Amino acid sequence: MTPYVMAAVDGSPQSLTAARWAADEAVRRGLHLRLVHARTWEDDIDADPGQPADVRALTTRMLVEARQEVSRSFPGLEIRAELIGDGVPADVLAGAAATAELLVLGSRGLGGFDRLLLGSVGQGVAARCDAPVVLVRASDTERTDVPEGPKVVVGIDTRAPSDAVIDFAFREAAARGAVLHAVHGWEPPPVWGYAGWVTPQTETEQFRSIEAELLGEALTGWREKFPDTVVVEDSRIGTGAGAVVDASTGAALTVVGRRRRPHPVGLRLGPVAHAVIHHAQSPVAVVPHD
Repeated sequence: MTPYVMAAVDGSPQSLTAARWAADEAVRRGLHLRLVHARTWEDDIDADPGQPADVRALTTRMLVEARQEVSRSFPGLEIRAELIGDGVPADVLAGAAATAELLVLGSRGLGGFDRLLLGSVGQGVAARCDAPVVLVRASDTERTDVPEGPKVVVGIDTRAPSDAVIDFAFREAAARGAVLHAVHGWEPPPVWGYAGWVTPQTETEQFRSIEAELLGEALTGWREKFPDTVVVEDSRIGTGAGAVVDASTGAALTVVGRRRRPHPVGLRLGPVAHAVIHHAQSPVAVVPHD
């Protein structure tokens, strides 16, 4: 199958924002865009009780209008639009995106078809999709260019760095001509003293040096693979999620990883990814990895 970027639309302005973001990404990657809507029983609520409507026709019209709207901004882009079936939206979307290079979802809306993209659905898709998932809010596109130029932020787990996450982040930065900010948050272990549980300043500096070195090692080889990409290593005291959220301000994209789980039940988003998708100040890409 020809590679493509996929975006879920539901008729809301928020999902159209995500569709435009996906279209821009498809152009950047040289791929076509696939717009989809996963029909649910809640779509029936939009039918007029006094004039029974063909709900499939309503959703089809919504998809056609979304395609036309995106085409006006991206006239040369090949765009396909389709209704992909019934079921639990998160499962349907995750399954449909199995062959996509990227799935883009918008933020929650407040009525009509926008019931599809509630926060819980976006979170559910990000937690189980085999393709990278990008979550976009309308406010993410209102930011003006930052003075220092575009940047892509990636959260790095220095104890278990993921090649899939780092590769995705480097490719996104390279495609945008952006600076890549590799961020690692760490907390020094406290020791007991007269003042309680504290970390002596001398030990803090030692840990600072160790953590910075580990971050550099995690990026070993990647600088050579992407020689034109400027990399800023940012190892700071604090939680991993807090460090990434702070760095996301002004970013074109923030990238975090999500470990694939062998079991179908239980929490599938780690605490860092969960916190970042809720609090980051930019679009967030959740990249699955083993």
